[in-house]
Amino acid sequence: MPRPPPVYSDFFDESLTEDVEELLARFQQSDSVRYIEFSAIWRQMGFTDVFRGITSMGEMKRFCRITLATAMKYFLPPYSYQIRVGGLYLMFGFYYTQPAVPPLRIRLALKDWGEVQMFVKESVDSGHQDVVYVYQKLVASKALDYTAMPHILTFQKQRKPKKEAVCAEFLGRTTAVKELMSAEILEEMTNIQSHYEEMKMAIKEVSSHITMTHRDFASRLRDCVSGFITWQQKTFSQDNKDNSDDGEKTPADVEPSSRARLLSSIKQKSYSNFQAASKSRRHRQAETVDSSSSGAEQVKETVTLQRKRPPSLRARTCKNLGVMQEESDLQTWLLTAPDQERVPVKRSSHVAPFKP
Repeated sequence: MPRPPPVYSDFFDESLTEDVEELLARFQQSDSVRYIEFSAIWRQMGFTDVFRGITSMGEMKRFCRITLATAMKYFLPPYSYQIRVGGLYLMFGFYYTQPAVPPLRIRLALKDWGEVQMFVKESVDSGHQDVVYVYQKLVASKALDYTAMPHILTFQKQRKPKKEAVCAEFLGRTTAVKELMSAEILEEMTNIQSHYEEMKMAIKEVSSHITMTHRDFASRLRDCVSGFITWQQKTFSQDNKDNSDDGEKTPADVEPSSRARLLSSIKQKSYSNFQAASKSRRHRQAETVDSSSSGAEQVKETVTLQRKRPPSLRARTCKNLGVMQEESDLQTWLLTAPDQERVPVKRSSHVAPFKP
């Protein structure tokens, strides 16, 4: 009897992912990165019992590996800082509650090492001691396994592996525009602007004819960035509100997705280009002819439909030199002409049987 496949895939479990996203959503609503808030939600949802019900130690270790990989996924970009903190707390909770002996370690790929260091530096600069303590605790316990790949490399992979959808509500918004609002950058731009104006006024010939910059460039840039951040926050909150409203609708009221509309338009174009047979041809009956009378005509028609074979190299050479070809009974496949006394050799495709 073949062994039934596990209910979860190699890298994630759908039911576990739903529970983790619900926990992170509650943690996001708390608007805090304190560990006490996360531990209260952990105990309220009973996440300690997630490993119960698995009797086989092999399946237990495999499921522990899935839980740690799921927590690591939310600890890395492109999720927001608060969700990444929740992912770090999840790794901490799953590592110290797993029943596997010895405990499985958390795989940290080499390509993600830079992102983790930037996250720790940002936490230290912001003064989030809870985050720094939990990370240092995992490092001191040797819970992190520094590997080349995020998952174990095996040769038995699914041909069409399942792809896990990314939760849009957890994604972090870009912070590149906010960096322009720092006081250091604005002060440096103001100094460059004043230095440029002083140098331009020192040259009397061009002081009144050339204007390459705006005098209030720093203040205008500050106003533009502030307006963009306000618009981004308003749009993001409006999108979340629309998504919640769409979730309350029944499936019959939900509009088709863009991919479905695209497929329908492609179908319509394909069917519109289809040319149906004419009415006279559709209702034409198949004519039956006598095989004896139409045999020669069918052979002639078949020969005509075949592609005409190009002339050989010898025929083209004789035609170019103006030499008339003499008809000969000799076979064209012979490399040398036989003697006149001898009978031309005939080519035979029949192979003589082997005689011992």
